[in-house]
Amino acid sequence: MSRTLLRRRELLTTIGGAAATLAIPTLAQTRSIRLASTFDNSGVEKANGSGCFKGATAYFNAINKAGGINGMKVELLMADDQFKPDIAKANAQAFEADKTILALLTPLGTRQTAAIMESVTSMAIIGPNTGTAALRKNSPPNVFWVRASYDQEVDKLIRTAVTLSSTRIGIVYPNDPLGKGVFAAFERSMAAAQLKPAVIATTPGTTSTEVEPAAMAIVKESPQAVIMVLAGVAPLFVRAFRKLGGSSTLYGLSISASASNIEALGSLGRGLGFSLVMPSPFAPKYEIVRRYQTDMTASGWTDYSLPTLEGYINARIVAEALRRAGANVTRESLIASLERIESLDLGGMRIGYGIGNRIGSNFVDVAVLGTDGRILS
Repeated sequence: MSRTLLRRRELLTTIGGAAATLAIPTLAQTRSIRLASTFDNSGVEKANGSGCFKGATAYFNAINKAGGINGMKVELLMADDQFKPDIAKANAQAFEADKTILALLTPLGTRQTAAIMESVTSMAIIGPNTGTAALRKNSPPNVFWVRASYDQEVDKLIRTAVTLSSTRIGIVYPNDPLGKGVFAAFERSMAAAQLKPAVIATTPGTTSTEVEPAAMAIVKESPQAVIMVLAGVAPLFVRAFRKLGGSSTLYGLSISASASNIEALGSLGRGLGFSLVMPSPFAPKYEIVRRYQTDMTASGWTDYSLPTLEGYINARIVAEALRRAGANVTRESLIASLERIESLDLGGMRIGYGIGNRIGSNFVDVAVLGTDGRILS
């Protein structure tokens, strides 16, 4: 990717006026803090990628309005990777080559994150938007995870189903590395609960729209509950499942709960369960949610969602590390500062890193969709 192309991508933010203002430094600024994001802003996962970017932008807008961090304004640059690992890698390498950029925020996708982790080593990678547990096992020290893993999500959903007296539990997952990893966690959690799967169904891949055969297989066995390991195609599966007469309780992972999915589900989403790795963006009982809603509104956005809250929380974490690193922050000192965040109470969610620890949160909750599409927990 040429430097000119990347520069154009940096400036052509498409979230809205607030983000465009954030991406272009004013002449009055003598020095700024520059961060970057690469994510899908034009493909199947656009809602998740642009949502995380919008949430982070809302936080940095609020910080900049209050004077910035250590007297410096924050710029958040972006590049669209179309949810393609090779483009995500190229974007991240171009950002790394720009020595003025301190860190990479919220890369999106399992394969995309893996490609970035392998190639970007000199700056912090904060809050990858994937819960794949395998990526964390040999994660390099410059990667700081925020969200809990899919393994933890699956375990929470199974324990919740059992608590509600469901013992015949099935699963539908994509037949790819992401799905196979989550299925292995499903088997472990089911064994721990002394249960055997009621039905196992697969789709061809994470982005495949061929979901009806899997829906038919599950309807035939009629389990009490089904764990859906589906992202952008979750609404298609739910629609096919209900059309075929399926009546099982459906639980989706957090990757199923994007704003676009919830909108696409419409009335079919009522009562659908989700695991959450962030508090519900509609739950003002949490201090972090109240602040998020205030800052989103101040930036002109009221479309609260899990991706925007995740982006906001990731921005809050990197801002804390930047404050602690001081005015002369470098890539190296920012990594060291992140490592020193051993206990950070965000107001409903606690983050903790440390020497040898890069897993920031174990927060997992279960919520349901209400009649108005709101996530209720």
